[in-house]
Amino acid sequence: MTEESRIRIYLDDGVEPIADYEPPVAVRLNTHGLTDGKHLFRIEAHDRSGHIGMRELPFQVRNGPGITVSGIRADAIVHGDLNFTVNAFGAEEPFEPRRAESPSPIPVWVWVLSLAIVAWSAWYAAVLWKPPPAFANTPTYVQGTMWQH
Repeated sequence: MTEESRIRIYLDDGVEPIADYEPPVAVRLNTHGLTDGKHLFRIEAHDRSGHIGMRELPFQVRNGPGITVSGIRADAIVHGDLNFTVNAFGAEEPFEPRRAESPSPIPVWVWVLSLAIVAWSAWYAAVLWKPPPAFANTPTYVQGTMWQH
């Protein structure tokens, strides 16, 4: 006995499919009814000879406001007092710069790059800078001599 081919789609740990179609099918799912966070589609394909293929497809829903946390990372090991900043902003909310931007500390690489630029500038000014001709022979700018009392 041959059955018809079917595609059944299950959501999370559901025992009843949220969709049951004859292939091929384009599925549309409104995620506004789902909670934000991790979910799982389990897709079962039944062929006419009774064989079943299965695929699991994890996904995340983020319909709520975006949440940013500055000052602590996931799985951080902490001790003592902990200070961190939390911000949330939704796409449907009117734009307000104070809420839409999440302040965070300046990364270390920016400080290192800035220090390197300042050090290079100081070296360039000390070694390679040529004074204007009007000042070239004054005691302050004469190269190779030391000012003495």
